[in-house]
Amino acid sequence: MTQISATELRPFIRTIPDYPRPGIQFRDITTLLANAAVLRATVAALAAPWRDAGITHVAGIEARGFIFGGALACQLGAGFVPLRKKGKLPHTTIHVEYLLEYGMDRLEMHADGVKHADRVLLVDDLIATGGSAAAGIRLLRSLDATVVGATFVIDLPDLGGTARLEKDGIKALSLVRFEGH
Repeated sequence: MTQISATELRPFIRTIPDYPRPGIQFRDITTLLANAAVLRATVAALAAPWRDAGITHVAGIEARGFIFGGALACQLGAGFVPLRKKGKLPHTTIHVEYLLEYGMDRLEMHADGVKHADRVLLVDDLIATGGSAAAGIRLLRSLDATVVGATFVIDLPDLGGTARLEKDGIKALSLVRFEGH
């Protein structure tokens, strides 16, 4: 399997109802990750639109963005930059706080993670409201990096995250969309 379509990918994403709370349909990618051929095809599909974009760094959002981010960085010949939760990075950091539906969170990166003229692709497994992705973009831009785009395995379009990024001038691509929450 060298290429994968959304129709082919969907069966490898398990839906767990009412997790982590009632009414949520959790999209579990562990079943995708467990299949070597599907994982390889997913990484190739995530990388394909960005091959000629001059990406110098891939920034992955903790935690599942790390899984795809490192692999994408290798595919694109780029470095990898981890965007982490508070207190997880050992060197001097910068941070942004952002609003969640149930409170505040904080995203951090090393202060020397990117620099002016770097061309960065942001990656995570899923985009819902876009809060963590928008925070990551603010972090990267605060160091004068150019955020070329954002890529996700899954989009939950009803929650507006992709539209939020596009409104901010970010090209956002996903492999599969799940309507609803």
